[in-house]
Formats: sequence, structure tokens, C-alpha cells
Amino acid sequence: KRAQVLPSPYPSPVVTSTPAHAQSLTGSPATTDHLRPPLLLPSPAMAPRAGGQTYGFPIYCASWLPLADIIKPSPSADGDADADASPALSSPPPPPMVALGGGGGEGRSGVPNALVVAALDPAAAGAPPALSPEPVFRLGTEEQVPYRMAVHPRGDGLLCAFPNGCRLVRWESPEGEDSHSLVLRSDQEALVKLKDVGLQLAVSFSGEGSILATGGEDGHLRVFKWPGMETIIEDPDAKTSVKDLSFSSDEKFLVVNRSSGPSRVWDLKSSEAVANLPREQGEIFGFCRFSTKSDNSQILFVTAMQG
Repeated sequence: KRAQVLPSPYPSPVVTSTPAHAQSLTGSPATTDHLRPPLLLPSPAMAPRAGGQTYGFPIYCASWLPLADIIKPSPSADGDADADASPALSSPPPPPMVALGGGGGEGRSGVPNALVVAALDPAAAGAPPALSPEPVFRLGTEEQVPYRMAVHPRGDGLLCAFPNGCRLVRWESPEGEDSHSLVLRSDQEALVKLKDVGLQLAVSFSGEGSILATGGEDGHLRVFKWPGMETIIEDPDAKTSVKDLSFSSDEKFLVVNRSSGPSRVWDLKSSEAVANLPREQGEIFGFCRFSTKSDNSQILFVTAMQG
């Protein structure tokens, strides 16, 4: 698998939408509004390959890192030295970094399972951006392959979903001359409630990082306060797997997509489902995202595929 940093050359996929602001969430099930006809994407062979990078394993999950909350500026030995220092001598900001996870699985394929942090190399004039050939840090995950990940927006670690459950990986910025390096350390105590819950197909933190939601292959939805892990919602629906989930920007609502429907909106204050978007015959729900309008109301977008 190849990690690429490219603007999308493709048009948007089929999208359905339903209003999800407070006044409409308690109404009847929303109707779908197809924004555009289905579009066929070019085959992978047609996509540009410049700027790609490989790290020796299939990549299943990736996320940019909030470096401003992870890498802290080094304290000055002399408090007044910074005021007199020349701007030219000040340390440059770190390049953007991305976490990548994947591997060959439990079998003896010879392909390792790992988490990798890679930096974005400065692009030469006219060249596309590319990730560094050598990772900033690499953490082997033994027999467990990372399938999904969610990075805390305030730098409070990286949650990885493995086949048997979830683990939290903490950041460490080592002291020394290289202030832009990162080290990953597994926190064995942080996610006790998600230790043996099976594969989670959807994991996400809310925008401010105060809520964590996971949706399992077994259909079990779990929502917790972060970092205390107090349960907000638990919905053990075993009929269909959770496909995707997304928080509204005001952290009042959570939408949960199941592959065979429905797309359900939960009120995070009352812990109750307040709206359902049923699938039409033959539809398979895919991704879901909230968008905020200028009046701060929420619009819900859901992808649906026939077949």
C-alpha cells in the first residue's frame, strides 16, 4: 500500500442529506435528497502516483497529528535570551506529520504490523508534496494489525482499533537537539473498557476531545466521556455492523451509520436517539458527516450506494 499526499482529482460521490438541527431532529424520519447522479471514479491505474511513499506494509488507517498540542517548545535556559535572539536563529516549526497503521495480520506472511509516524518533506519547486522515505518513529504491534485509528484533537494520544479491542498510544517528545522527533508509548491502563470488545470499525473523538465514540463489527455502539471513560451511550445492536460515525461541531449530536441502515442521530445530552434516516430498497449506507450552516444549525450528509 502507498501513502500519498495529493489533492483529490475526483468529483464528489453520491451524497444524501437531512437537516439535523435541534428543531428538526424530533420530527418524522428524514427524506433523502440526492445531490448529484452516481459518478464512476477512474481506476487506480489512472490516478497520479507522484508523491507517494511506502513503509513495508499495507496501510489501513491514517490521520494527521495536532503537532501544536504534541510538540512543546523547549524552555530557554535563559528567560531573556529569547527576547534578544535573532529570528533567523530561532528553531523552525516542525513539518506536518501523519500517523499510519497497518500490517500483514496474524499469519506468518513476513509483513510486519506497525504504527508509523511520517513527516511531510518540503516540496521542491513544481514537485508534489511527499512523505519522508524514513519514518520519524516506528512502533511494532506484534501479532495485532491496526485497522482503525482516531487521534485526540488536543494531543492526548492516538486510539488504535485492533482485531481484539482498542489500545491508546501516548506521545513523548524526547529531549535533545532534535525537538521535532516523536516517540510512541502504549498506555495499557487507559482503555480498560475497550480491551476485549473485538474489532471496532469506527472510532472518533469529538471536536474538542471531550467525548469518544466507537462502533463495532458486532454492531455494538459505545460512547464515553473523555478521559474519565464514563458511559454516555451503549447500544448493543447485533443486527448490523457500525460503518461510520461523526460528531456535530457543537458536540450535541452523534450520527451513526450502519451498513444496512438506519442512519441514526443520537442526542448526547439525553443519550437518546432523536432521528432516523431509513435506507431505501437496495441501498447500502457508507460514510456520514455533519456540516455547520451559517446560523449554527447542523446539516447531515450520508453517502448511499446501490447494490
